[in-house]
Amino acid sequence: MLQETESKLKVLFLCTGNSCRSQMAEGLTRHLKSDIIDAYSAGIVAQGLNPNAIKVMAEKSIDITSQTSNTVEDLPTKDFDFVITVCSNAHETCPFFPAKTAVVHVGFEDPPALAANETDPDKALDHYRRVRDQIEEFVKTLPESLKNQTT
Repeated sequence: MLQETESKLKVLFLCTGNSCRSQMAEGLTRHLKSDIIDAYSAGIVAQGLNPNAIKVMAEKSIDITSQTSNTVEDLPTKDFDFVITVCSNAHETCPFFPAKTAVVHVGFEDPPALAANETDPDKALDHYRRVRDQIEEFVKTLPESLKNQTT
């Protein structure tokens, strides 16, 4: 089993608060690509799981409630093949990783910010759904798309 894990790519999804986008990316990657990718997520700060992110992921039968909001320092490893920043702030303030780690920026809009002025809860969730679906489409391209996007 250890050899199988070592052959998988280790991918970290990094955002500002590790509450929404990076959590959805981790959950989707675990769900769709667990045979070839060990997925992790973290934030510049840990803000806890966003309840709306949990809701829209559950709509896809993906339970992210066991995931935790972490900073990079909280992770069991720093030895990633790829770090994917999913927001501009995380990309600009990305911590240092070992030289073998490729940092890739694939930005997604922030659902909580998009939904902030919505008075209808269903319309607010639509923002989360749209971003979730965009992240899912990106995850489906992994790992092939990473080879062309390294920075």
